[in-house]
Amino acid sequence: MIEMVIDARRKDLGGFEVGRVLPFHARRMVGPFIFLDQMGPAEFAPGSEAINVRPHPHIGLSTLTYLFEGEIMHRDNTGATQAIRPGEVNWMVAGKGIVHSERTDPLKKSRGGPMHGMQAWIASPTELEEVDPSFHHHGEDGQPAYENGGLFARLVAGEAYGAKAAAPIQSPLFYVHWELAEGVRTAPPPGKGAGGYSERALYVAKGEIEVGDRTFREGQMIVLEPSADPTVKAIKPSSVMVLGGEPVGPRVIWWNFVSSSQERIDQAKADWKAGRMSLPHEDDLEFIPLPDVPATPEPAPVKPEPTHPV
Repeated sequence: MIEMVIDARRKDLGGFEVGRVLPFHARRMVGPFIFLDQMGPAEFAPGSEAINVRPHPHIGLSTLTYLFEGEIMHRDNTGATQAIRPGEVNWMVAGKGIVHSERTDPLKKSRGGPMHGMQAWIASPTELEEVDPSFHHHGEDGQPAYENGGLFARLVAGEAYGAKAAAPIQSPLFYVHWELAEGVRTAPPPGKGAGGYSERALYVAKGEIEVGDRTFREGQMIVLEPSADPTVKAIKPSSVMVLGGEPVGPRVIWWNFVSSSQERIDQAKADWKAGRMSLPHEDDLEFIPLPDVPATPEPAPVKPEPTHPV
């Protein structure tokens, strides 16, 4: 039933922690999901630095930002400026190249407050890696949702349970947010054997759940076997992200770049170093330089670590 369990690797970024789940040395992707981070939970003191990610580039992927608590201000070089708040979806298609920043609004910094959310990268199919970049924002009411008997479910992206979300996905996938009261039982979308998705996983963002006869806690990803049809039970109130889809093929990931081609990664590195990728118009006074670290051949752990989300 369970193919693998991945523990998030916690990293302290100075008053703020992220938990990196994907990529993992023994499991690079789940469906097209090639990167998954849990941001926080954290409580920022008034006047603290909070989220302050300078402009940086991406190619060959879509980023998906989803918050449980807090707010992040997104700016990119397509001209988009957008605050994201809990329950909303920021979907950014990097395509042939995009540059964006993620920061806490100065007024929010002065007040302080909580921050907790998820950030994912979804690798683009080979034929769509070089599309024009774009940005899409969908409000809290823009995603299909269901609530009954202690279960709240929101379809953040893709298709599942007979519903379809608004985010402009490029390949078959699903991404669902569950809020489970203690004792609630539910199930992920079906696997390949039942006409569903080839690859699926559950990530416990908060709480504790039971899958089969095993218990899993906050910070653990449960990768399911393709034919598994498990029941999930909440041992305590829990927040769970359910994700998966169809593989898009092997990918090279270096820093913030994803591609089916090492040569394309090398070109992106050269473009960023030479200043050939424009900065966001409203955030162009600084940027993150290209790391001076050689690429690490697959399948060794990816270095340097992506800047996303902080």
